[in-house]
Amino acid sequence: MKVKAIITGATGMVGEGVLHECLKHPDVESVLVINRKPCGSQHNKLKEIIHKDFFDLSQIEDQFAGYNACFFCAGVSSVGKKEDEYKRITYDLTIQFAGVLAKQNPGMTFCYVSGSGTDSTERRRVMWARVKGKTENDLLKLPFKSAYMFRPGYIQPTKGLKNTYKIYKVFAPFYPVWEFLFLKYVVTLEEIGFAMINVVLKGYDRKILECVDIKKAANQNARE
Repeated sequence: MKVKAIITGATGMVGEGVLHECLKHPDVESVLVINRKPCGSQHNKLKEIIHKDFFDLSQIEDQFAGYNACFFCAGVSSVGKKEDEYKRITYDLTIQFAGVLAKQNPGMTFCYVSGSGTDSTERRRVMWARVKGKTENDLLKLPFKSAYMFRPGYIQPTKGLKNTYKIYKVFAPFYPVWEFLFLKYVVTLEEIGFAMINVVLKGYDRKILECVDIKKAANQNARE
């Protein structure tokens, strides 16, 4: 089986990194990137759609047919946002987008980038964790072939990519230290990309992947 993936968030750090791994991987046949602005990448595997309103996909949804994976990397920080605003961008938009894909491609594997500390009970005080938890829970109810929730903590960026956040560039040289001290909470962007590809090709025994699981999924069969 070859992976035919739809990727969102390719103008952000995580989405760009996942796209980078997909374009290099021999088992990824094609990639459709859906962005509000151009991602700046060109490749013979890559097709890009620029679309401003992710709440209304009616004009482009016929182009989703035939894809067997979605790597949903779009997202925003909760800093400075009220719960209603953050929920609309994080939960409403994601579920709307995923619902269209599930209807169009029920054989699809959907991978969602959540975050370490996400609250599956939806009851804790931390607003972003509750919203992310509800998003995860409702994604898992959609009629996909499979769905996996990725919960990275600190993400080691991939060298040479342009959308790496400044704070990550500061911490990147110390990654061996972070990995030694906080193994359960750190992961590389390369591992996230490999893990997403591998869960489509080979599955994984858990639907929620913390950093340790992401590393294991990335290294299934020595990344064959």
